[in-house]
Amino acid sequence: MSLIKQKLTPKQKALAINLDSNIYGTFAEIGAGQETVRHFFRAGGASKTIAKAMSAYDKEFSDAIYGKETQNRYVTQNRLRKMLRYEVALIEERLSREDHPGRRFFSYANTVTTINFEKTFKGHGWAGVRFQRDEHEGYSEVVIHVKFKENNTTLQQETLGNLGVNLIYGVFFYNDNPRRLIESLYDDIALDDLEIDMIDFTGPAFEYVDNRLMSLQLVKNGMTDAVIFNPHGKNMLPADMLYQKNIFAVRGSFRPVTKVNIDMFESGLKVFREDTGCTPENTEVLFEITISNLKGDGDIDERDFLDRVDVLAQLGYTVIISNFSEYYRLIDYFSTFTGHKIGIAMGVNNLLMVFDENYYKNLSGGILEAFGKFFRNDMTVYLYPYKDPETGELLDSNNLKVNDNLKELYKYFKHNKRIKDIKSYNPNYSEIYSREILKKIVHAETGWENQVPEGVAEMIKDKGMFGYKEEVSLREFT
Repeated sequence: MSLIKQKLTPKQKALAINLDSNIYGTFAEIGAGQETVRHFFRAGGASKTIAKAMSAYDKEFSDAIYGKETQNRYVTQNRLRKMLRYEVALIEERLSREDHPGRRFFSYANTVTTINFEKTFKGHGWAGVRFQRDEHEGYSEVVIHVKFKENNTTLQQETLGNLGVNLIYGVFFYNDNPRRLIESLYDDIALDDLEIDMIDFTGPAFEYVDNRLMSLQLVKNGMTDAVIFNPHGKNMLPADMLYQKNIFAVRGSFRPVTKVNIDMFESGLKVFREDTGCTPENTEVLFEITISNLKGDGDIDERDFLDRVDVLAQLGYTVIISNFSEYYRLIDYFSTFTGHKIGIAMGVNNLLMVFDENYYKNLSGGILEAFGKFFRNDMTVYLYPYKDPETGELLDSNNLKVNDNLKELYKYFKHNKRIKDIKSYNPNYSEIYSREILKKIVHAETGWENQVPEGVAEMIKDKGMFGYKEEVSLREFT
């Protein structure tokens, strides 16, 4: 009979930490009261755990402690990390290790803004812990960004308090299992109450943790709908990256990246820039992979996931992993961050899926509701042609066939230039199919190397990506 792991309440977690005489640290909370430390005071035995609890709520007083912030932005990751490191340094300065052998110091901090009076902005914030696994080890950190979903300030404060306890308990009791740590953040918290859209693990306790895999857990577990990381593998906050930017995105499996993918991206981006007059400085370019694409017919293969993003990173691209199977949800997501232009490059097959009514049965307004969100005034589809391998016919916006009842709707979007053909494509790539390339890679066949971008074939072979195994010649055994 399998045992069901019982989840501890915030009070139980706080008490477990208080009863460990070697865990000792400070709490610094800004913006929503001292909601986390309250649990530790109420649990009992807090004098063994809490060195100091403070709420530097006033901006001038906070500046005097942690220094001023550029652009007067205080609910930021930079502010949080300053708080964590300042408070730990203060403990180290004021307490002698000789007088407190075995002590594992920590600092917990948050800086948040809760829902406004008009309820037009639900609030967000940063929370984190800087801690030691052992008194002789350096400090590690776990930092998260949260977005509140509740419509009441008091409820948001209570949720933040529970989250803080879960985070502190997690770093001390689950630091050897980051996936369990992430799952435990929602103990006694409903997914509908809070979104965690960024998490970052650093330090000796997480030396072998790949933050991209941790980001993937957030989407996989339904904690957020999308995560972004840059070519260096660093987790990025979507709101910081996409705020009031033009956005150009390409969706694909990228298993592996082919010359078709890059041609679609480069040719589409060129037309997008000509249409909008945008520049590299005010435009974010994203390569999107959906969770449904990663899962395929089963659970997510993390090695396969890393193979895909490693190749994209090598080529210098930023990756977004999303839970948006339907395109309209992706556009709706982008529109929460920007009111500027959005461009989506896609192949003919994908556009035909967009015009398939079966995808919108869950919407009360059906395909019309989806199109209202997808074909916004600031969004344009840049269509890459497709050569039918059976007939040899080249399909573009002029000859693709949608259902009869949608023909007039299709003509409307095409006439109003919401759908544009990419005409500067390379016809030499029209017979490159990623599935054929993947099949050859898996079976160690040749002939695919010149169908992927420069340097990618060597990378796949050197690292054994996508199931590649170098064929061993039989002559070696004869």
